[in-house]
Amino acid sequence: MVVLAASVISKSGKALVSRQFVDMSRIRIEGLLAAFPKLVGTGRQHTYIETENVRYVYQPIEGLYLLLVTNKQSNILEDLETLRLLSKLVPEYSPSLEEEGICQAAFELIFAFDEVISLGHRENVTVAQVKQYCEMDSHEERLHKLVMQSKINETKDIMKRKASEIDKSKIDRTRSDKGGFMSLQMASSGRIESSFSEMSISSSGSGFGNGFGAEAETFSSKSKGRPSASATAPPKGLGMKLGKTQRTNQFLESLKAEGEVIIEDMQPTVGQARSTAPPPTDPITLTVEEKLNVTLKRDGGVSNFDVQGTLLLQILNQEDAFIQVQIQTGENTGILFKTHPNINKELFSNENILGLKDPNRPFPTGQAGDAAGVGLLKWRMQSVDESVVPLTINCWPSVSGSETYVSIEYESSSMFDLQNVVISVPLPALREAPTVRQIDGEWRYDSRNSTLEWSILLIDGSNRSGSMEFVVPPADTSVFFPISVRFTAAKTFSDLKVLNTLPLRGGPSPKFSQRTQLITENYQVV
Repeated sequence: MVVLAASVISKSGKALVSRQFVDMSRIRIEGLLAAFPKLVGTGRQHTYIETENVRYVYQPIEGLYLLLVTNKQSNILEDLETLRLLSKLVPEYSPSLEEEGICQAAFELIFAFDEVISLGHRENVTVAQVKQYCEMDSHEERLHKLVMQSKINETKDIMKRKASEIDKSKIDRTRSDKGGFMSLQMASSGRIESSFSEMSISSSGSGFGNGFGAEAETFSSKSKGRPSASATAPPKGLGMKLGKTQRTNQFLESLKAEGEVIIEDMQPTVGQARSTAPPPTDPITLTVEEKLNVTLKRDGGVSNFDVQGTLLLQILNQEDAFIQVQIQTGENTGILFKTHPNINKELFSNENILGLKDPNRPFPTGQAGDAAGVGLLKWRMQSVDESVVPLTINCWPSVSGSETYVSIEYESSSMFDLQNVVISVPLPALREAPTVRQIDGEWRYDSRNSTLEWSILLIDGSNRSGSMEFVVPPADTSVFFPISVRFTAAKTFSDLKVLNTLPLRGGPSPKFSQRTQLITENYQVV
């Protein structure tokens, strides 16, 4: 069997897409395709035509022809099978079976033809395999992009932290210039009090004037837990500062004796805390978040499955607050939606639009860095069906002689691609790390909590299942439970999407962004 060309032509013989698999001149292929409509008669029951040199095997597709040009020695049965497979691929890639749709998807069709026919001979492939080959989805590429994005985010966080440290050092230098004069004033007035917070220092120097006292108070709220320059470097002659340091140390020691954990010089500043969660930059941000609470039985089955979702709205500018939000819910009938008391329930039930009962009232606005936003919609899903669980864990511990062999495997649902998966397995008290014999991913031993953490960066279609095997000294099988799991996903059970924001006072729709995330709140195998 030798296929010379595979083409899609119009009724008049105009070539829309044509792929040659042997060396042919353009004039010859155009001549063969132009001669085909003249050879097709009316009332024919068969779908092939033979000429002196070639054979045409064709199939009508609405107003077009799908055509194979082969030599006369080719196997007609193989040609018909090839034609049937190509006829299934054309609607998969073309948006419409018209000239415009075929021309729009010309390159996709040529790539698909190349997967079916190689050097004139048919490949043993199916429609699903052809689509997979043409998509060229690479698991390694996705992993590389995730790693690169995490490095970029980490660099941005470091940059913001360094900028915050530079700003703080400038404020420290400014305060140190004024701290000497303030301490002398405090010493002359005899109002030094025994406290170790910067708030008390600024208040004791209030005789100075309201301007500097307010500045000291503002800075003290930004740098709690770290003494200022004026407190750590007093001017000469103030020997009583030594007694203050002793009283501070005694207070910390008493807290430690009572069981309190004291972490010195480790409390993050306000700027550092905000850098971990970058604020939104779009005028309107809608966040779809679902929290997953799942308890699986070690022998199989679901003990508890609860999904709680929230749609949050955050608006930066007051002029964008007079809006309504149009959404689209998925086809999951097991989800129950509940609107905020100030939302028009009838409008949501009839048109899937979230708007306030009073259209003259705006939505609350918040500056960047405030809370995540205003809750518009909540939903909940409960089930005991194991098929809806995104990730199942099977643990098989067995004692053999002086060792315990533990085999763990995971199976992921095809509905979700899971990111940053961490499976924590409790272990008995060990002197050294367990021996990991086989693992799909990476592992880490936490000696303080005596747990083994199994990490998988991404679980998608290429690794829906995986396993790990490790060996520890002999122990009771119940020691390895409960197993805790945490992960995130960019898809939710509700499949809720924000379609548009509708302005109530006319004008164009304001720009908005949507964030979607599924996170685990409590996910265990008991």
